[in-house]
Amino acid sequence: MLLVGCAIEQQPIDPLLTRALSGPPTLEVREVFLDQRIASMTVEQKVAALVMVHVPGTSAKPIRQFTERWGFGGVIIMGDNVGGSVARVAELTSAISTDAALPLLTAIDQEGGIVRRLPGDDAPAARALWDAPPSATESAFRERSELVADAGVLINFGIVADVTPDASSFIVSRTLGAEPDAAADRVVAAVRGEQGTVLSTLKHFPGHGASPDDSHVSIPRSSLTLSEWRDSHALPFIAGIEAGAPLVMLGHLRFDEVSELPASLSAEWVRILRDELEFNGIIVTDDLLMLQRSGESQFDDPVRNARRALAAGNDLLLFVLPGDPSSVGVDPEQLIASLATAVREGDIDAEALDESLERVLRVRSEASEVLAPFVDCGLKCWGESPRSEPRSDLTG
Repeated sequence: MLLVGCAIEQQPIDPLLTRALSGPPTLEVREVFLDQRIASMTVEQKVAALVMVHVPGTSAKPIRQFTERWGFGGVIIMGDNVGGSVARVAELTSAISTDAALPLLTAIDQEGGIVRRLPGDDAPAARALWDAPPSATESAFRERSELVADAGVLINFGIVADVTPDASSFIVSRTLGAEPDAAADRVVAAVRGEQGTVLSTLKHFPGHGASPDDSHVSIPRSSLTLSEWRDSHALPFIAGIEAGAPLVMLGHLRFDEVSELPASLSAEWVRILRDELEFNGIIVTDDLLMLQRSGESQFDDPVRNARRALAAGNDLLLFVLPGDPSSVGVDPEQLIASLATAVREGDIDAEALDESLERVLRVRSEASEVLAPFVDCGLKCWGESPRSEPRSDLTG
C-alpha cells in the first residue's frame, strides 16, 4: 500500500533520554583521575605533595622511605646521589617511587660545564656557546637532555635564562649570552633541544644577572625598575616561555623597586610571571635553604620561608636537605603541619593550593601510563542518571 502526502508529526526528543542512550560526553580520563585524587587528599597531603627534597646517598630505600613517610612530591638528584654511571642513576630513580600512577617528580641540575651531576656530559656548556649559532645550543641541549632521560630523571633544572654583561658576576659563566637578545635566542634553542625528552626549566627568574652577587650565600640586590627589567632581563625568560618551557625557577633575588622580598617569596613577582609573561606551568623555588645562608635574620626559619613561598604562589618548594634535616632546622612533620595550618587559617589560599597541586600532579600523572584508582561513575558524574531524576508522569 502506497501512502502519498502523509506527514507524520514529529515528537520532541527528551534530552535526558537522548543523553541516557548515547552516554555521557567523552571524558578526559586523566582529568577525572586528577580531580578524584585531589578531592581525596587531606590538606596535609596536599601541601606535602608540593615539596621536592634531596635525600643523600645512592641507595633507593632510604629515599623512598623518607618521601613515602611524609608524602613529598619530588626528589632532586644531587652529586652525592650519583654512584657512578648513568645506568646506576637510572636504577636509583626507577626504585624510589611507590605510587605507579603518580611517580615522584625527579629533577637534576644538568647545565653542563661547572654545574653538572651526571658523568659523560661532553656537550658544550653555556659560555662555550656564546660564539656559536643557536643551532649549536639546540644540539648541545638535545644531547644533554638525552643523558638526563637515560638517568630516569624527568626535569632538568638546566637552562640558565639569566643575562649579564658584567664579567665579575657570579652567574656570568653559566649564562647563554651577554646581551638579552642573544641570550634569548639561545634559551629558545635550548628549550627546543630538550623538548620531548625532558621537562625544561628556566632559571633564575627574574634574572640573576642583575646583580654580581651569589645567591647561595646572600640575597643579591638590584635597583632596576620594572620598566628597565622588562627591556632587559625579562627577554630571555619571555622567549623561553613562548618556546614552551614548562617550569620556571624563582631565584632568591631582591629587586628593590619591585618588591621588598626576594622573588622566591614575592607574590608580586609571581603575579608578573603569571599575568604579564602569561606563564601557566610550574613555578619552583630555588633551594629554600639558601635563604638561611644569606645572613638576614628574617630568613632564619626554614618553615616560615616555606609558608611565605607557598603563600606567594609558588607551586613547588625545593629543599636540598642534608642527611640530618634537623641540622638545618627542618622537621618534616612541623613543616607539613605549619603549611597545613596556614591553609586552614587563610594565609595560603586553598583554591590556589589546589591549582598548584593540579599542575604538579598532572606532570607526575603524565609521567605514567597508569590511572588508578579511578572510578568511572557514568551519568551520575553529571547528576543526570534517568533513575535519579524525579518524574511527574509516574504514579503509584
